[in-house]
Amino acid sequence: MIDLYTAATPNGWKVSIALEEMDLPYTVHALSFDNKDQKAPEYLKINPNGRIPAIVDDGFAIFESGAILIYLAEKTGQFMPSDVQGRSRVLQWLMFQMGGIGPMMGQANVFFRYFPEKIPAAIDRYQREVRRLFEVLDGHLATNEYLAGDYSIADMATWPWVSGYDWSGVSVEGLDHLNRWLALVEARPAVQKGRDVPTPRDRAKEMEDAAKSGPKMLA
Repeated sequence: MIDLYTAATPNGWKVSIALEEMDLPYTVHALSFDNKDQKAPEYLKINPNGRIPAIVDDGFAIFESGAILIYLAEKTGQFMPSDVQGRSRVLQWLMFQMGGIGPMMGQANVFFRYFPEKIPAAIDRYQREVRRLFEVLDGHLATNEYLAGDYSIADMATWPWVSGYDWSGVSVEGLDHLNRWLALVEARPAVQKGRDVPTPRDRAKEMEDAAKSGPKMLA
């Protein structure tokens, strides 16, 4: 049994989606950011960086969401090709999410929603970079059903972030291939189950919250 330490964030959903897709039994340990559970000494023994997610598999601790996805794919032999070039394609798009989509959307979220002072230049910078990255994905998906050919851990890593585009205040209007892919991945039963960990998704509330935000969404 795998122990999953997580919270309702895109990085957390990556791993719960993967666990559902791979049909691996796991126990959920929901961490409260309000209570700073991620900084508790006992959790820092699992993840010294004090972030989520992390897993413990038969006493072996793994932190960093991308590393967890690679571990689970290699453990099960699923969702990552065994040939060198196929594996590289998956890892390239996984790194694109880890180094681009995640950090840029994270910054867009902070300045668009949480920063106490609205700084238009910062909001514009990060929203425009997110939109550019979305356009990269859209162009690639014009000739690929999934990010690395077949459905893989790259899709599991990227979908939880990109599907929250409205939270970043960035539009996906006109990105037909990206929208096709978003719907295709979301339709998978394991993705829906994983997205409800540790708490069920309330899409209506998410859209309502997004509509209440201040700055206009970037087209």
